[in-house]
Amino acid sequence: MSAFRIGQGWDNHRLKEGRPLILGGVTVPCEFGLDGHSDADILLHAITDALLGSVALGDIGMHFPDTDPQWKGAASERFVQHALSLVERAGYRLVNVDSTVILERPKLKDYRASIRENVARILRLPGEDVNVKFKTSERVGPVGEGLSAEAQAVVLITRHA
Repeated sequence: MSAFRIGQGWDNHRLKEGRPLILGGVTVPCEFGLDGHSDADILLHAITDALLGSVALGDIGMHFPDTDPQWKGAASERFVQHALSLVERAGYRLVNVDSTVILERPKLKDYRASIRENVARILRLPGEDVNVKFKTSERVGPVGEGLSAEAQAVVLITRHA
């Protein structure tokens, strides 16, 4: 078994008026949010998929299907915690995460610190081991047209010593 493994995650959701915009477990004031069965936190969903992928355990839909009513409105922090526990049970520990949120608006720079700190808390990592970037889609495609938002994440895990 390898001493190091990586996992990659990606998620997207439609934007919807009247829903909260939750990114990394932080509610960002906005007139719209992300549509989904759970809280639709694309950042935490991408991190969950990256964690699951790092230990070859499928994806978020396999563990938390949107057809299951118990996950209706669920906080995505629960998904990350479950995936992290699977990584640890497989004999690994999380080293770091690098992530990107792609959203045309609102501008997120004022929320970077709180999102990063909350993601670090959820992952039980020091803040310097968590990176969160914000990008726009330069008005191209569904994200650029203000119809959806995306998030990407990459994690590095290592075998317990």
